[in-house]
Amino acid sequence: MKKIETVCVIDDDDIYQIITTKEIEETALVNNILLFSDGEKAIRYIETAIAESKKLPDIIFLDLNMPVMDGWDFLDEFLVLKPKMNKKVVLYIVSSSIDNRDIDKARSISAVTDFIIKPITKNQLASIFNTVLKQQRA
Repeated sequence: MKKIETVCVIDDDDIYQIITTKEIEETALVNNILLFSDGEKAIRYIETAIAESKKLPDIIFLDLNMPVMDGWDFLDEFLVLKPKMNKKVVLYIVSSSIDNRDIDKARSISAVTDFIIKPITKNQLASIFNTVLKQQRA
């Protein structure tokens, strides 16, 4: 069975990272999980991974409210890097924000696939992974 090669979780909440990692692992649909506690560390990783597209994540789950570089700032830099990527990277915002302004803003950004209100469930993850796998086969 084909799997998603790499999923990236960008969130400053250690407990959320642990829970989400466990849920991702339980789907048995992902080979590697990258964890970053702020957007700056994640964007620096992506900058170096562009040269070798296999290292780029297939899916990014991005929190909005983080120290150092928040999700909005990450998105600004990600949009600059995206045209240089030789791989489709699917990005979801996963946030505790229920503010319609955040949801509308996120959905207005072409690089954002969807806005998911935390917590993300194993069923949601499995659905996302299966959708991406179907798209990769097409």
